[in-house]
Amino acid sequence: MTYPTPEQYQGWKGDAKEMDMSVSEWMQAMIEAGRKKFDAQVEPDESAEQLRRQRNDLKTELERARERIQELETQLHHGEQAVIREFVEENPGATFEDITRHVIDTVPERVNRHLDELEGDALYVDDDGYYPESDG
Repeated sequence: MTYPTPEQYQGWKGDAKEMDMSVSEWMQAMIEAGRKKFDAQVEPDESAEQLRRQRNDLKTELERARERIQELETQLHHGEQAVIREFVEENPGATFEDITRHVIDTVPERVNRHLDELEGDALYVDDDGYYPESDG
């Protein structure tokens, strides 16, 4: 014979009360439940095919995200800093004044490229003026 600790007994007493049983009834029910052989089979929530499909979808999504990151990094490198870097690579030893002159001389070309990209998306043209797309 074994005796529970006072803490165990209080826990069992609380559990029995929740189930509207006496402690003796609760102990008998728990002992019988423990003696039964449980079949520990677990049914998966999803089939292997469904998991493969989800994995493939996630791989595709990851690849698209990586491609988009690469595109954004490329745009960044071809931005304003790229103008200076390319000029210096083509003109080693260029002075600050040389670089400033090149940036000033190439502004219209770069501004046109930026405006072309923004037009119809974020900006619209009306009477030779540019306006935010939200106004039109």
